[in-house]
Amino acid sequence: MDILYLMILCSVSLAAIFLVVFIVYAKKGQFEDDESPAVRILFDSGEIKEKKEVGNDKKDEKEIGNNKIEEKSE
Repeated sequence: MDILYLMILCSVSLAAIFLVVFIVYAKKGQFEDDESPAVRILFDSGEIKEKKEVGNDKKDEKEIGNNKIEEKSE
């Protein structure tokens, strides 16, 4: 019967630890972006995204994956 009390104590303690960890990460914003992982699979990894820099109209910035390539537009 003593082991039953020990197991209940351990399981409640573990659940409390998980709840505290969840609350801490929820306050840090870990779970804010729930849409982009579902949409990310629809894009190819080699897809080129074009972005313009805010202060400079002469440069176009193309992003390939994590690499950025700067090109001068005419």
